[in-house]
Amino acid sequence: MCYLIAKEFEKQGCIAVKTKHGKGLSATVEELNKKVADKGVQLVTISRPSAYGEYEPYEMIDTMDDFKKRVVALV
Repeated sequence: MCYLIAKEFEKQGCIAVKTKHGKGLSATVEELNKKVADKGVQLVTISRPSAYGEYEPYEMIDTMDDFKKRVVALV
């Protein structure tokens, strides 16, 4: 289990979704990076939010589909 987070460089906090490592996650990150990487949004996978205070506060999103929509809406 891991968390995929999307962080806007100039803003505090991030959005996050609980997910699993694997090809599906890789494909999702690649898809989203094509849309937002050059617009100031960083995508990162982390093991547990409590270990990464620099991304706080975390807004947890329930589903990957909702997460994708929110990430695209950041730009």
